[in-house]
Amino acid sequence: MSTRVLLGFALGIVTSAVPAVAQFSPNQELPLPLVGGQLPVGFVVRGLEPGLRVGPDGAVYVVSIRGVPTGVDLHRHFAPIDGAPAADGTYPFKYLGRPDGCGIFAAGCDVVGVAEGGGDVDIAVNFPASGVPNLALTSLMLVPGVTGTHSTDRGETFTDPNPAAASIPGDDRQWNDAIGAQTVYLSYHDVATFNIDVQRSYNGGQIYADGFGEAIDPQTFPAAGGLPPTNTANLLGPIRVDRSRCASRGNLYQIFVAPNDVTENGSGGSFRSVYVGVSTDVKLGLSVFTFTDHKIFTGPQGANYANVFPALAVDGVGNIYAVWSDNVNVLYSSSTDFGTSWTPATRVNQGATVGNANVFPWVDADANGHVVVAWFGGDRAGHSNNAAIHEPCSNQSTTCMTGWTNWNTYVAETVNGHAATPVFTQSMASDHVIHRGTVSVGGLGGSANRNLGDLFQVAFDPLHRINLAFSDDHKVSPLGPDNGADNPSTRRLIRANFTHQLSASAGIVTKGPCAQGRDDFDDVEGEGQMEQDDDDFGMIGREKPRNGALRYRDRKAGIEVRSSNGISSLTLAGSCATLEGSATVNGYSGYAVRATGCDLGAADTGKDTFSINVTGPNFSYSKAGTVVSGDIRRHY
Repeated sequence: MSTRVLLGFALGIVTSAVPAVAQFSPNQELPLPLVGGQLPVGFVVRGLEPGLRVGPDGAVYVVSIRGVPTGVDLHRHFAPIDGAPAADGTYPFKYLGRPDGCGIFAAGCDVVGVAEGGGDVDIAVNFPASGVPNLALTSLMLVPGVTGTHSTDRGETFTDPNPAAASIPGDDRQWNDAIGAQTVYLSYHDVATFNIDVQRSYNGGQIYADGFGEAIDPQTFPAAGGLPPTNTANLLGPIRVDRSRCASRGNLYQIFVAPNDVTENGSGGSFRSVYVGVSTDVKLGLSVFTFTDHKIFTGPQGANYANVFPALAVDGVGNIYAVWSDNVNVLYSSSTDFGTSWTPATRVNQGATVGNANVFPWVDADANGHVVVAWFGGDRAGHSNNAAIHEPCSNQSTTCMTGWTNWNTYVAETVNGHAATPVFTQSMASDHVIHRGTVSVGGLGGSANRNLGDLFQVAFDPLHRINLAFSDDHKVSPLGPDNGADNPSTRRLIRANFTHQLSASAGIVTKGPCAQGRDDFDDVEGEGQMEQDDDDFGMIGREKPRNGALRYRDRKAGIEVRSSNGISSLTLAGSCATLEGSATVNGYSGYAVRATGCDLGAADTGKDTFSINVTGPNFSYSKAGTVVSGDIRRHY
């Protein structure tokens, strides 16, 4: 494969310091109303699956879901506005309402309690050179899909929710990350193929129409894709963008778990391989970009790493860190070469947690090798879904739950995260038992308890301190029924909790050598506008390994064409390149596309040419012309 080598270096020192056991602020419950809406519709409000981000200005944001269709809730702490921490370190959070709005019924939130999402939520904070950082938020309803909105005043107000932020209808489990002043990325599953679609927004996350790619490349799709729908397919974790000042700045990384190969995918094989999709050509700024996939780890036959989401983080010099769980061990690996190669997997959890149930890992990184991993840990062995082990008493007695498994929140921190053998220090971040019983890792399926949702998040602040938000159900709900605190029939109060490290650990290195890797070399790339002023396109293609992407819009005809699952062929003939493959038209699959771009002159000279032909069920479309604005670049 033809590649370009990118090198970077920043002077620094090396340390072998080991963090002390972290000291945390008292856990604090983030308050919510008990119910949402008045008659005729009312919903019990939950604070599930909290997402957490800390901006470059130190503003802390915690967002949690109520469930579809009741929306999400947002809390913020920004000391200059919301007040200084208390003497014990707790923050005076401000409740900022439901940013995903009340657009389904004209009656509004206060009456009906319905919003344009609540199934999944994620947020991202931009890192501008100056000014107030943009805050992007997405919330999920399976149909029409992802709702997007953003705030430019630290969450005080949000733009009108856009219920079609994802361009493909029918979506699942979206994630966000951001870079610069207004660039935001969105990744999600499209239900039709279960590829991982990635879109870019240049306006802070209101509309994600400024670039797209697919994180599962053509070589990996047979092992991880959802065609046919009986395949095992994949489970995606968060997308992350490199915000370092190194040559890797702007790289995109998408982690996912899937079967090991096409045979396992087609025969119900487990999620025993961990992958990362890497996009380096996203830095070109074109309206299309590609990913190249690498395996991080493959476990033994029968291993399953969907417990629930794998997670990934990038530190301040471009190194990458991945975590996942087999329901017992929290496993960890790192890469210093743009995700191409990875260190052998290391178990992070230590001490009394070893051998017990450990699930929901999350990770963040900053500086140079400063990494924190967080997870939920139970106090006994056995799969977290197994009620016979974790809920041995299931009757309605007032003492039944005293014999159930106790769960706490743990973190492990290292300052040498990219070493061959990183040294972690484990701490318990929860100051009370947060949950008792089973913890479901089966999503909406199965009968295990889902009071903790499917995830929680951890993040460093600008002072390198750990911040943590997690769901908790240790209290009895005032709504009842209250049949005793230890009775399984009692309703639990589900709320997001927050805590933070009181002071940063010693030994953190903020400078050092940049990650060194290779950018993919594309054989053809370009975008522009055709002589018809209502047509524009973007294309990118690579022969080894074969990959590519295409986007074409005819605004007058109301047609948008996108390649689907990469390309099936790339033909290079002199100054021209032809991409062929499957496509979607206006978000719907089942079409074939053939597009040719020819590099016949310099940018904006009107000499390059572009043509496209699309066919499908009772559909045919073609157009050809010169490129009057833009450029096609054929590389040799």
